[in-house]
Amino acid sequence: MSTTLHPDNADTRRSALAQEGFRFVEGEAMRSLLSSHGSLADWPQFAASWDALEPDTYLASVGLHRRRRHAVFSIADGAITREVDQPHYQSRDYNTLQGGIARWFEPVLPQIAESETLRAVLGFCSDVFGGLAPQVPRWHVELHQFRIEARPGEPGQPTPEGVHRDGVDYVLVLMIDRHNIASGTTTIHAQDGALLGSFTLSRAFDAALVDDARVFHGVTPVVAQDPDAPSHRDVLVVTFRRDSAPAAN
Repeated sequence: MSTTLHPDNADTRRSALAQEGFRFVEGEAMRSLLSSHGSLADWPQFAASWDALEPDTYLASVGLHRRRRHAVFSIADGAITREVDQPHYQSRDYNTLQGGIARWFEPVLPQIAESETLRAVLGFCSDVFGGLAPQVPRWHVELHQFRIEARPGEPGQPTPEGVHRDGVDYVLVLMIDRHNIASGTTTIHAQDGALLGSFTLSRAFDAALVDDARVFHGVTPVVAQDPDAPSHRDVLVVTFRRDSAPAAN
């Protein structure tokens, strides 16, 4: 069961997300959507930066493994600004595994934060998410580069906290690369737990758009197809939360 977003126009995209609270976008369509907001010429370098992610020491402390980098941006009146590095914080209401602590991660590299591809991604998100809440003057945006690795006898856990909400307004999950990986199905749930949809981000540019206030989401564990070879699932997660701070002059 899946719900696919077609690249008709901005109003169609917003309407589809507003009606159901989530949308799956196939890679070819998503690439076209992103291209309408900027160049993707540096996509190969952008995708290659996942090879430079650092271990998530917080998750390692509970015996699980992933790599990541993090950055914070603000968007006001269409202007995208990278903010000073900040910790990532979620309350235990949203993250029962690692909530209630300020987690500092290695920052997104400057050349990636300033890349044409990322600017296209953020422009797309600003268009779609900002169009759903035009009364919001300023958005607090967090960017997460994730690599989930599956090891012999040990599935990788894309969402170790289980089915959850992130405690933001909107979420984009963009597939960057899958190598030697099986499973990793995204599931979308109503607040009573009922399954609303499921789909697998399996190719570069496949994407999920989520209205975090309305639905819960999770991803099933991933396993290595060949347990003797390296395997990973690379995604970019972008979250938008309305920011009460005044925009800088």
